Parts: sequence; C-alpha cells; structure tokens
Amino acid sequence: MNYFDFFEIPISFNIDTADLKRKFYANSKKFHPDFYTLESEEKQMEVLEMSTINNEAYKTLSDFDKSMKYILEIKGVLGEEGKNKIPQDFLMEMMDINENLMELEFDFDQSTFDKVKDDLKRLESGIFHEVQDTLENYTDDSTNEEQLNEIKNYYLKKRYLLRIQENLNKFASL
Repeated sequence: MNYFDFFEIPISFNIDTADLKRKFYANSKKFHPDFYTLESEEKQMEVLEMSTINNEAYKTLSDFDKSMKYILEIKGVLGEEGKNKIPQDFLMEMMDINENLMELEFDFDQSTFDKVKDDLKRLESGIFHEVQDTLENYTDDSTNEEQLNEIKNYYLKKRYLLRIQENLNKFASL
C-alpha cells in the first residue's frame, strides 16, 4: 500500500494539505498505541506499525519535494541515487554559475556572490514555471510518461540548484 492509498487520497503533485492533515490526525487517534494496551502483543505491534506508517506517510506527503520524489519513485521514473541523468542543456547553463562558485572559493567577492544568488533564484523560478502546468494538471489516470519525465527533470534540476545554494550558503557565513 502506498502512502496515497493509506490516506485514501489521489496521487497528485498538488496535495490538499488540509485534507491530508485531517486524515493524519484521524489516523493518529485510530492507531494510537495507548488505546490497544489490553490487546494481544500481535495486535499492539500491528497498531504500532500503522502508527509509524501514518507518521512517515504524513512527513513525506506534507513536504512538496519529498512527495514529488515519492511519486516519481512509485511510478518507476526516478532511478537510484546517482543513476539519474540531468539534462545536458541545463548543465551547460550551469557552467557560468559553477565557475563563479569556484572564483568565490579562491577570492570572495560580494558582487559575484550576489550575482550567483540572483542567478539561482532566476533559474529556480524559471524551471518551476516550465513545469508548473504539468504539476498542477497531473492526474494519476494520465499515463503520460512524458509528463512524468518532465517532472523528473524538474526534480533533478531543483536538487542540483539546491546543492549549489548550499555551497553558496557556506560563503554567507564567512
């Protein structure tokens, strides 16, 4: 059973967070171990497992990036860590930013730092804009592999930008 089935909600990249939270709290009450202290050990373990699934499922589905990754994994689109290919045109676009990051490592310059920071914001906004309609209109009954690949590419690009942002943040603390 996947997390969407567990909460009885449709697979979507735009999860109704209020509905998700309501179902999470209902399950939290339903599977609270304190209500099963007089049950058999087997039943107590079953309830504990359901409580754990409830918490893990909520933690995953309530976070946009985690739920996106989860959907791509259950749909079999996202490969193992390190086995996914980031689109080559995006990597070419990232060359200037990576060069600027290397410059910052050797000789910090506030204007270069600000430029990289602005470029990252612009890129992140741009890649989201490219896939926004697909994310909003995706339905599980659509078996369009092209849509899922488009979302996968967005996910991979976003993760790449996040790693660069983390590297850039190191300079902010200097």
